[in-house]
Amino acid sequence: MSTALIRIALVALALGLSPALAQTTDIDAFKDAGDDAKVHASGFVCPLFIGHFERDAFGERDPSLGSDFCAYSARDGVYGTITLTPLKAAYDPKTALVPEFTEQEGIGGRMVGEKTMLLGGGATPISVYQRTYETTALETVHYRILFSGGTIGNWALEATVEFATPRDDEAKQQFLDAVYAEALAHVAKLPPGQTGAAPLAGPPKPR
Repeated sequence: MSTALIRIALVALALGLSPALAQTTDIDAFKDAGDDAKVHASGFVCPLFIGHFERDAFGERDPSLGSDFCAYSARDGVYGTITLTPLKAAYDPKTALVPEFTEQEGIGGRMVGEKTMLLGGGATPISVYQRTYETTALETVHYRILFSGGTIGNWALEATVEFATPRDDEAKQQFLDAVYAEALAHVAKLPPGQTGAAPLAGPPKPR
């Protein structure tokens, strides 16, 4: 399921619709934890809040790959999606994300950035590939979508953020930092099939 389809599913859920697309599936891959967190089979904790982002949905993303997702949103139309996929072969994020890149380019998205960064902190941060597309621009705001991917333990971890720059630059980076720090805290310590412990701490977003 592409990032765009996940966003459509969330809209349908918000409107009270019930098409197959809007269903949260494969919830057996997630276990309940404190503060309404969901712990994935990888050990990754999807808390209810990551900073000002609130979890909207979680479930199966691509049955053929065994991948699952947690989707988040913040105020002003900022969205974040986390995807976890068990590794069955060598992982190249630039190749794995080609369907997402193709989708953006097909709707007129323009690539505006590409780099590899070390995220997650600590002595052994994760090498994370990133590519950013600009979807539209106004006089003072540019709407973009950032795709990122890296590996931790026996899992591929991808995080996508839809945001407006410069307005949401800080929120975007906080989400990415939190996601990859959480992976280092739990995923690397567990083989597939086991679950982790305490969730990420995050203040609830203002209502």
